[in-house]
Amino acid sequence: MNNLWVPIILIILAPLLGGLVYGFERIIKARMQRRIGPPLLQPFYDFLKLADKRKMIVHSAHAFLGIMHFVSLWFALAVLLLGGDLILVIFLHLLSTALLILAAYSTRSIFSHLGANRTAISILAYEPVLIIIAVSIFMLTGSFDAAAAFQSEQPLLYKMPLAFIALLLVLPIKLKKSPFDVAEAHQELTGGVELEFSGIFYEAVYTAKWIDYVFCYALVYLFAGNNILLGTGLIVCTFFYLNALDNSTARVSYKQMLRFSLTVSFSLAFINLLLNSLT
Repeated sequence: MNNLWVPIILIILAPLLGGLVYGFERIIKARMQRRIGPPLLQPFYDFLKLADKRKMIVHSAHAFLGIMHFVSLWFALAVLLLGGDLILVIFLHLLSTALLILAAYSTRSIFSHLGANRTAISILAYEPVLIIIAVSIFMLTGSFDAAAAFQSEQPLLYKMPLAFIALLLVLPIKLKKSPFDVAEAHQELTGGVELEFSGIFYEAVYTAKWIDYVFCYALVYLFAGNNILLGTGLIVCTFFYLNALDNSTARVSYKQMLRFSLTVSFSLAFINLLLNSLT
């Protein structure tokens, strides 16, 4: 019972933890660009500022889909941290993104439609890799439950190094960071899928990004098993890797992103799957 309190607390505090990660990320980015940068709590200041903005709704379905995007993503994180079925986790994660895509398509803005197209292509780039990783975990643990990975005595990293590398390669796509930030190419899309949201409804989409940080780092922690020290090290190294990559590379086209993911990331994960099947 005591072990259950840890994931429950993490689930409840996920928006707070994600906001702190985002705030620290902005500080790191500023330092790399030789700027002072915003304070650590700036994301929360922005959150409070958005609450005072005038609420403008394109239509009720658009606002509802934005809120459900936040709710379904938080629910996907809850299932993951509570050790639920990884296939269900991936489905719920996909559902949350699909809801945001539908919200963008429901408007008349061409930029929202372009952002929806780019986001849908991003799904094709990272979701197959996540599925292969889930199947690999099943082959090693005999279960699709995330709890089997979290409680594993031997870290999965030792038997799934290629799959872990594949995850690292697709995380920038999921978190919309360079060189794969095609879904939020601000110079081209001026907001993309988020363009028509405002006020408290934009807060739902804005805060969902924070939960996405916690979700992605929880996937990284899966590879550490029950080794807390290794899991912490993997999360810290992944954080600095993502930020170093984001601030040192230029954006590629969506075609290059998809080609890279399906030829490199997917291949690495699939090779790891084949090696596990032979042992």
